[in-house]
Amino acid sequence: MFHLILTVCLAAASGNCAPVLLPEGDAATQQDCEAQAQRIAQDWLTARPDLVGGPTTCRANADLPASDLQEVAPSVHVHVGQIMQMEQSQDGRIANLGVVVGRDSVAVIDAGVSRAEGQALYVALRRLTDKPVSDLVLTHAHPDHIFGASVLAEAGARIWGHRTLPQALTNRGPIYLENLARLYEPTQWVATQTVLPDQTVATTARIDLGGRSLLLTAWPAAHTDGDLTVLDEETGTFFTGDLLFRGLAPVLDGSLRGWLKWMNESAPMGARIIVPGHGQPAASWAEAAGPQYRFLKALADETGRQIDNNIPMSEAVPRIVRAMANEAEFWEAFEETVARDATAAYKELEWE
Repeated sequence: MFHLILTVCLAAASGNCAPVLLPEGDAATQQDCEAQAQRIAQDWLTARPDLVGGPTTCRANADLPASDLQEVAPSVHVHVGQIMQMEQSQDGRIANLGVVVGRDSVAVIDAGVSRAEGQALYVALRRLTDKPVSDLVLTHAHPDHIFGASVLAEAGARIWGHRTLPQALTNRGPIYLENLARLYEPTQWVATQTVLPDQTVATTARIDLGGRSLLLTAWPAAHTDGDLTVLDEETGTFFTGDLLFRGLAPVLDGSLRGWLKWMNESAPMGARIIVPGHGQPAASWAEAAGPQYRFLKALADETGRQIDNNIPMSEAVPRIVRAMANEAEFWEAFEETVARDATAAYKELEWE
């Protein structure tokens, strides 16, 4: 397979350029790719007046950068992101991404931090199969999971998200994009944009890939106020999004009480492989969830103690951090994360 690559630059800032893969230009031969390149590139640019087009080229799939995918179950593949915060990464590619191949089509779970990462994921999945990409599930609104969506949408995928996702992306998307431009080189973020879901989930929904069903479940506020999980019912592979962290310190952006409730009550029946939002997949719920539950329970208990003792938040947060110091060895970015978690926990629990 050959892919159409268009060089684009920001119209308002010369030098801020990046190669963009246009899925509509996919072709079996280089000649067929080149024959339609100018038309496809021009149509794509017409809808994006903030970008200026440069030269096009058609490159073989094998010659393009691709995400590393590991097969964790039959026809279920996972890209494991870097175990670090976005601010510590050179490209922000810290989230786990999934690919499930059915008889008729392919589903993707989360799209990465940028169009560049979405392109690398698309190249990788095209090395697996030429079946159509029918669906993309965004597990929540955080930037490391969402901004590769435009590539998959252009490849034909319906985009699914929690019922709260459209509002979250509308509110936060511009800020997230500004942060990408601040953190990374232009090749990592130029042409990245916010894409809203086509389908939202209030309770549950199913995706049929042809003899293979994915169960989507929307949860009350926990890690965020819009978490969505995906269960591949054929293999028992459970994609939790950031409802589960492994290795990287958990980030609280929703409800601590809700998150603990989810962990107590929502262990998936029949799940045989747990794919967290960060860190390596696990073979059991206990292995995957145990360390995070301990972390969140300690956070809740210590925050509650500070509130019960009428300690103001400005004094309570450093006390909570010190009280949880024995957790530091188990979590990457512990120091950077736990103070923010303690602040969020205090604001929530003081109203109980």
